[in-house]
Amino acid sequence: MSAARLILARHGETEYNRAGRLQGQTDIDLNEAGRAQARALARTVAALPAAERPVALFSSPLRRALETAQAVGDALGLAVRTDERLLERGFGIWEGLTGEEIFSGWPEDARAWRGTGSVDPAIGLESRTATAERYAQACREIMARHAGECAMIVSHGAATRLAIGELLGLDAEAFNGIAGLNNCHFSTLVPLRDYGQEGLMRLSSHNTAPGFGSGGEA
Repeated sequence: MSAARLILARHGETEYNRAGRLQGQTDIDLNEAGRAQARALARTVAALPAAERPVALFSSPLRRALETAQAVGDALGLAVRTDERLLERGFGIWEGLTGEEIFSGWPEDARAWRGTGSVDPAIGLESRTATAERYAQACREIMARHAGECAMIVSHGAATRLAIGELLGLDAEAFNGIAGLNNCHFSTLVPLRDYGQEGLMRLSSHNTAPGFGSGGEA
């Protein structure tokens, strides 16, 4: 019997990751390093104790996440279900650019993006709140559908970090100290409904590297 928990993983490396380019919702394939990372993640998740192993697997529909999820699904014998709400945060006209190019072309907006200020709407940047709420809503529905079980999501760095904050009850627009996930690293959350806090979760482990298990609960 699985224990109630949610595993959130980031996809493997792409050439945009390697070059330091902002991907957002641009559909990029994994590179060879990313495929190797996906296989390592799959082996790690398949080796978890039975009670911590996912019984349901979900993914962003973008190829880099879906290919990573399919590697995990093959290892677990699970089909992958996609959900548009698990897409990466949209970065508008900045997608495909490096941080240096963004700060050079839009210095004030770039500082606001990295901080807590407002960015020119013409850039097309999806708000932190919108990203966090759509992703967290999907997480809550998945956990309700799989009550008492372990489910896993494979998604993206910025969106996952924001969703974790939302699931912990943090303000997406305020500064928080949650680090992003490395490629094919994962975090584990457990629901707090048993403590009368419906919809909120506790971060049990964060940014765990493939090969090191799921980590203990704090």
